[in-house]
Amino acid sequence: MAPLNDEQLHQIRDERREQIKAAAFQVFARKGIISAKMSMIAETAGISNGLLYHYFKSKDELFTSLVQEAMVESEATMRSVYAMPGTPIEKIRTLTEGMLDESGAPYFMLIHQARTSDGVPEKVKQLLEQYSMDTYMDMLLPLFQEGQRAGEIAADDPRELIACYLSVLSGIMVINSNGNDDYRHPKADMLMRLIANPETINK
Repeated sequence: MAPLNDEQLHQIRDERREQIKAAAFQVFARKGIISAKMSMIAETAGISNGLLYHYFKSKDELFTSLVQEAMVESEATMRSVYAMPGTPIEKIRTLTEGMLDESGAPYFMLIHQARTSDGVPEKVKQLLEQYSMDTYMDMLLPLFQEGQRAGEIAADDPRELIACYLSVLSGIMVINSNGNDDYRHPKADMLMRLIANPETINK
């Protein structure tokens, strides 16, 4: 059997790293950083502890790497709303549907864990300051203001509307990530009623 070349080895390392990160997302989202253990992540990934430590030297390093990735991904998701087709509220509905998709839930759950858990690394605290709730509100503010001018979005304080919208979305995603079947997953149109101009809802 021929030895693997550099490109093949690089591909294997990348795939292994993604496998570890996917497992770590699950464990951290479910357990938080304090209760999570590297052995749990290794077991979830189906690898040995030694191989896990070959890729990440510590739990803090792995957690920080994932939070940074989640933050960057969440920012990109928010900013992508301006390239979406449709009116302001149609863009927000599309964004909402994407954020409620199960594939994105671990990202937002991890961010929630980072914001609410004790014992997070100092680098994560710095990331949370960089990607604060105000940061996301600033990203969405022009779109909400445009929607208000178009008569689609309620004529309230736009920052209060965005704060309400993001808080409800975060709560839903936390419940989804916990795998709790007692709660019914709301449709995006139901959430739009939180921010829509009441006069336009039934039109």
